[in-house]
Amino acid sequence: MIEDSSRTPATPDKLLRDFTGYLRLERGMSQNTIEAYGRDVTHLLCWMAGNNVSPERADASDVERFMADMHDMGLTGRSQARLFAGVRQFFKFMRLEGYMTHDPMELLDAPQRGEHLPDVLTVAEIDALISAIDMSKAEGQRNRAIIETLYGSGLRVSELLDLSIDRLFLDEQYIIVEGKGSKQRLVPLSPVAVEQITLWLEDRERLDIKPKAAHLLFLNRRGNGLTRQMIFHIIRTCAQLAGIQKTVSPHTLRHSFATHLLEGGANLRAIQEMLGHECLSTTELYVHLDRSRLRAELLEHHPHFKS
Repeated sequence: MIEDSSRTPATPDKLLRDFTGYLRLERGMSQNTIEAYGRDVTHLLCWMAGNNVSPERADASDVERFMADMHDMGLTGRSQARLFAGVRQFFKFMRLEGYMTHDPMELLDAPQRGEHLPDVLTVAEIDALISAIDMSKAEGQRNRAIIETLYGSGLRVSELLDLSIDRLFLDEQYIIVEGKGSKQRLVPLSPVAVEQITLWLEDRERLDIKPKAAHLLFLNRRGNGLTRQMIFHIIRTCAQLAGIQKTVSPHTLRHSFATHLLEGGANLRAIQEMLGHECLSTTELYVHLDRSRLRAELLEHHPHFKS
């Protein structure tokens, strides 16, 4: 995307202020719509900051990656459609105001509306998933360590695949994770995850490890690094064996990690740091809670909600 050199790049805060002003003064939109679109563009600008994308230079592939990441975070089809509409208005504003010479969303189709809610596993389902691992197989201990690490630390699948042995601090019970934009963060390990990784390291020593994969924690039976497809296969196979009817993926474990922390009373900013989110607003979007479940809790336990 060619940036209009006649305009000085604006800060994200200025772009957001000018955009909401545009919606109010030039488009005459309602306050509710302005606030909703403002939140959508806040998520977009946070994502851009975390992925080293300049708003003025964004192209269609950047928008597609952003929407894909938002989909992976568990947005419903309806929310994705609304988000797409807000982002489309933002880039229309960017073009009209001379920040860009072309609308990157011109040829993109809006996502289909739907009512699918993101799946979160219960603690019992997590236990069933782990119990379904066949520990008699050579890869059993590795698979146990993988699932305990994904659920116990909330890693992205790419972060798990790239996890290096020299970033493990098992005595101190934490790991150093390199996330998006090569940004590093400290993530605690549960005692259970530490135990399972320690046992896997014993199995790992018996492999014929290839030099290019020597630094990686998790390997296949041939001593090479694992693939995304393999991680998906491991988790989905365990889910099927456990009789879990939900759609389960590595992201399900990350989402369950965050949701269970929030339900347990964890501070939202602590969850943000562990997940490696650039902005708190992304974490708020990510840790979806079932509103009907919350209302049921109020009806059952809060004195003012009882009939």
